Amino acid sequence: MKNKTSIGHLTALLTIVIWGTTFISTKVLLADFQPVEILFFRFVIGFLTLLAICPKRLKGVTRKQELTFLAAGLSGICLYYLLENIALTYTMASNVGVAVSVSPFFAAILAQLFIKSAEKLRANFFFGFVVAMAGVALISFQGAELKLNPVGDILSVLAALVWAVYSILTQKISSFGYPVILTTRRTFFYGILFMIPALFLFDFRWDLHRFTTPINLFNLIYLSMGASALCFVTWNFAVKRLGAVKTSIYIYLIPAITVATSVLILKEPITWLSAIGTILTIAGLFLSEYTKKAIEKGA
Repeated sequence: MKNKTSIGHLTALLTIVIWGTTFISTKVLLADFQPVEILFFRFVIGFLTLLAICPKRLKGVTRKQELTFLAAGLSGICLYYLLENIALTYTMASNVGVAVSVSPFFAAILAQLFIKSAEKLRANFFFGFVVAMAGVALISFQGAELKLNPVGDILSVLAALVWAVYSILTQKISSFGYPVILTTRRTFFYGILFMIPALFLFDFRWDLHRFTTPINLFNLIYLSMGASALCFVTWNFAVKRLGAVKTSIYIYLIPAITVATSVLILKEPITWLSAIGTILTIAGLFLSEYTKKAIEKGA
């Protein structure tokens, strides 16, 4: 059991490390692609990648289970990314970053309401949440003035809530006992279906000539095969091992990883605020994970 838990933590950390670096690829692709085009292409290629890796069909799915897959695809693949991208057109990226980081809190509340086996929330979870959010705020707003935009900020909070719903649904899906790759692929399928109507609202273009540019192709492969196909499988695997709440807590680290990536790859200078913010987010993660039993075992 301890080994399974450790593997769950490692896969969650791997997922967040990759997700924390995707902003670089997205930033590069935005020169030739619209946000909705990046989103659609990355998940279509991600779906085809999972199909190539495991072409087996998912058999024996009940109607109720199928509805759960459908809801997961709608929430985690379609709505979350659309809400986040639309929010970025109304408000600052820093606002979105802070709002989306509230997702673990929403996941914890939803788990208490809908998952019977969920552990009761302790004071350390809420304390860790406050510390982590303070760190996220320092990272996000360094050198920037806080400017509230009701539409963008509300959409960002809705994106965080939608991701929390996806995490709870993922935990439910893990109880079905199907292989993670197959369940992730089925979720991708429904997410892409729900995404298609949105393409007509955002002036979607195929323009496949853009894929002939090596830098575009490389970054799209990274987003589709790495951040989508691989990471959604590892995230769902982590949820299966740890539960939705403990896995979601790793979301706190995304801003810190983004800072580290900016320093190492983009050679951007690190500020005192970002350094302190990074320390606080990591501290918040550990505080939220802290339990009396873990300390007694020396974990």
